[in-house]
Amino acid sequence: MTVRFLVLGAAAGGGLPQWNCGCQNCTAVRQGTLVPQTQSSLAVSVDGCDWLIVNASPDIRQQLHDRSALWPRELRDSPIKSVVLTNGDVDHVAGLLTLREKQPFQLFATQALLETLEENPIFRVLDPAHVKQKQIELETPFFPLNGLETRLFAVAGKVPLYLEKGEPELGSESEQTVGMEFRVGARRIYYIPGCGAVSAALADRIAGADLLFFDGTVFTDDEMIRTGTGQKTGRRMGHMPISGPDGSLEALSRLSIGRSIYIHINNTNPIWRAGPERAELERQGFAVGYDGMEITLATGSQ
Repeated sequence: MTVRFLVLGAAAGGGLPQWNCGCQNCTAVRQGTLVPQTQSSLAVSVDGCDWLIVNASPDIRQQLHDRSALWPRELRDSPIKSVVLTNGDVDHVAGLLTLREKQPFQLFATQALLETLEENPIFRVLDPAHVKQKQIELETPFFPLNGLETRLFAVAGKVPLYLEKGEPELGSESEQTVGMEFRVGARRIYYIPGCGAVSAALADRIAGADLLFFDGTVFTDDEMIRTGTGQKTGRRMGHMPISGPDGSLEALSRLSIGRSIYIHINNTNPIWRAGPERAELERQGFAVGYDGMEITLATGSQ
């Protein structure tokens, strides 16, 4: 048996290029020297037929169009059987509105995230007769697909921007921001698109994993300030930087992980292009995710 991981979107909120940005990366995309990237989402399958979507990005219609494995196989059909949410950010939930066409699937999320959807009446377009919402407790195994054992666990983060009231609590671990653990046969895989810090507990959890997709939003904490594209640091947005003595590259490079891939990458991040930042990642064995990237793992089970 094999398990397939298909990166539907590798960029952070707004994608690459961002519609109103003329930074170096966005300009390079428009000039044809960098490849455009859509907003963060992952597809997973253990049989090549049924698929799980992790986070429904605003770009989901285009993402599904671009990947033939996710096309309908008859008049009204979809191989998408489940959707799981890791937080309530716009770039992870807005695509649910595209999936409103009376097509059955299961929606898995924590109580906090389901309450966020319930509080916004626009998400009632997801007909409950077709879209079954499943509340998931942290650290409790569930199966969004047959054969795909999954757990949600809290990671450092914050509430979505649209729920902020004053200065939010940063770095708290709660149901608002979660990572995902997949177990298939002998394989252990993690998807963590948003994370404010690699705690000792998180490091212990992911050590020895076969595959890790991890938050690569910004390379330096002050990246958006230095590029003139924003006033917030990466940590203020709920994302730890890649570089620096307390960055993710140093923290993760200490761990024995089969393959580590950065995803949820901001449009300003220099790792999108060839240069010293990307070279340093690759020197340490890390990869930069991209739309259409596919990883297939043999699971050791029948």
